[in-house]
Amino acid sequence: MVEDCVFCEISNWKIHSKIIYSNDNFLSIPDANPIVDGHSLVISKRHFDNILDTPSSLGLELLDCIKKTSLILIEKKKAEGINVVNNNFKVAGQLVNHVHFHIIPRKKGDGIRFLVRE
Repeated sequence: MVEDCVFCEISNWKIHSKIIYSNDNFLSIPDANPIVDGHSLVISKRHFDNILDTPSSLGLELLDCIKKTSLILIEKKKAEGINVVNNNFKVAGQLVNHVHFHIIPRKKGDGIRFLVRE
């Protein structure tokens, strides 16, 4: 655990958050500042600054958490699709230096544009 890391505090139960899904090394929670209803985060339970610091051996558990969280959100939010976004380093938009992935439920006409051509 790293002091002053909000995601470490969440994964160590020092800050309460609703858990959407959890496995041995990752958990998912609602984003505190969602861009759409259902916007959630997958975070590692151990501290890694970004995806480049995260051991490759955790890849299957990471994918499990992303997939299960996405399926839950698709069902509960009636989403037609999802974006999975991972920002690494400040210049790329990473605001919290703890590896995390944004799961963004999508619906046609929601007005959100990522690197998508229509």
